Amino acid sequence: MSRTRIKICGIRDVEAARAAVESGVDALGFMFVKSSPRYIVPESAWEILSALPPMVSTVGVFADAPVDQFCDIEEMCPTNYVQLHGQEPESVVKRCGPNVIKGVRFDAATIEEELRRWEAVEEVEAVLVDGSAGGQGTAFDWTALAPLADRAQVPIILAGGLTAENVGEAIRAVRPFAVDVSSGVEREKGVKDADLIGAFCDAVREADRG
Repeated sequence: MSRTRIKICGIRDVEAARAAVESGVDALGFMFVKSSPRYIVPESAWEILSALPPMVSTVGVFADAPVDQFCDIEEMCPTNYVQLHGQEPESVVKRCGPNVIKGVRFDAATIEEELRRWEAVEEVEAVLVDGSAGGQGTAFDWTALAPLADRAQVPIILAGGLTAENVGEAIRAVRPFAVDVSSGVEREKGVKDADLIGAFCDAVREADRG
């Protein structure tokens, strides 16, 4: 069984980034959505990115941003990947590519169609399946996603309500390419906790072992 990658989203300070890197995460997400309690201005995000060691991927997170605004932010703070977590149409996703992670909200009635839709867009490198519109810590029925994830033509990233206590169960149910956590490693909204980050990463590795 391949290793499950780990993304910590909503990084806002160097201390949280350092804790995540020391715990062995694969990617850090920076929230460029102003309505989010985890919002960070691009200039501050760039300061954190500049302090990261090699081989740590970075992800800029957007939701229904105008393309011009997206381009301005990416110019100030270029990231390895772009996560589009709104209702962006295919035309916008293509203009924001390459290396797009497309976020979708799980709905048993539409998830198969959503996966097929984004698999067909060349710029989409992975699909992130969340239990909400994002950042609300809402889990969903992982077993309903499992058969679709197994047949997916792009990597599946699992998000929504994940914590150190339940991420093992989620991984064993879905076997996603990666897991994404934000609120599940916070001591209060928008404030990451180093111990919770470490415990989450340990739980992912334990699930991978068995």
